[in-house]
Amino acid sequence: MTTILIIDDEENIQHLVEAYLTAEGYSVHIANDGPSGLEAFRHTHPDLIVLDIMLPGMDGLELLRRIRQESDVYVLMLTARSEEPDRVIGLTMGADDYLTKPFSPRELVARVKAILKRGRASAD
Repeated sequence: MTTILIIDDEENIQHLVEAYLTAEGYSVHIANDGPSGLEAFRHTHPDLIVLDIMLPGMDGLELLRRIRQESDVYVLMLTARSEEPDRVIGLTMGADDYLTKPFSPRELVARVKAILKRGRASAD
């Protein structure tokens, strides 16, 4: 089963994304902040991470940097930071896609499916 880790500090976003992804048959784990997100990443070995930028404890860009030191897991940034420089930085640091809040849950699911279909050039 495909495992997705949601790292976001907003409970309503967590539950919304979890509901849509679970309905599509994905196994979903949730972390509320940067440090617990890093721990959950190391523990669950997800196939894809939905990552917010503005997190308590450690922001999403620092978390992405640390994750990239260990893995090429797929990362979809989901954030209220919608300015072009924010998107460019996220993608440059290794995010596979970038979706801004507010967002359509159906679009998020479509992007997750598209990312997972791509496959990686090399194995972990």
